[in-house]
Amino acid sequence: MKHITSDQNPQIKQLRMLRERPARQRDRILLDGVHLCQAWLLHHGQPECAVAAQSRLEQTDIAAILTQVEPSRILCVPDALFARLSEVESHQGILFVAARPVPALPDFVSENAVWLDRIQDPGNLGTLIRTAAAAGIRRLFLSRGTASAWSPKALRAGQGGHFVVTLHEEIVPEVLLPRLAVPLAATTLEQARSLYDGALPQQCVWVFGNEGQGVDPALLQAAGLRIRIPHEHDRVESLNVAVAAALCLFEQRRQHGAVG
Repeated sequence: MKHITSDQNPQIKQLRMLRERPARQRDRILLDGVHLCQAWLLHHGQPECAVAAQSRLEQTDIAAILTQVEPSRILCVPDALFARLSEVESHQGILFVAARPVPALPDFVSENAVWLDRIQDPGNLGTLIRTAAAAGIRRLFLSRGTASAWSPKALRAGQGGHFVVTLHEEIVPEVLLPRLAVPLAATTLEQARSLYDGALPQQCVWVFGNEGQGVDPALLQAAGLRIRIPHEHDRVESLNVAVAAALCLFEQRRQHGAVG
């Protein structure tokens, strides 16, 4: 473990530069808090480095995390310095720096998957990732124009869901559509059947669209299945996109007898 007290230390300067850079432009990610650090260790192993606040070293959950990190990767800093590195106002005294996953796009998509089309709110995005993971989805595609999946707010809302799925960002329809070997299912209010009328395919790519504009017209045109979720339209115009996704994914899961 390395103890650092100066904000002029080269490693601290690099961390501050990383923190100040927009999430989309980062080649590394900041995982702030006990739960995200635990999830990274469980699913990915060692971080590039772990930073701990001096006063939290003996805290049970943080001590347990640090015992799993190679000592040469651990930086211990004063609380005031940690607060300047953390992206969370009420920090927990532990953060990881890790390489940003950039998986290759598959040649063919033949599995159940989710396509998020220009989702703007990072909180919605994180909740969608978490919901998809809970429903058994292993791969998500994020259209160009979607919020960064690795922003602090999206990571917090995801609650570790990011680490159990494969995320492909900056997707454009002309690249992904020809690779789909399963039906495309889009949620929309127009020319759509009820989610609860008839069988859903066991494997498909679900498209959930922008909070205000819905699914891109090009994707709607390509969709072989259009789904609407029945609700009281005279009282509420539409559902939150994460709620809509949860209803669709878990209805599909129910129909096909998934357990767990």
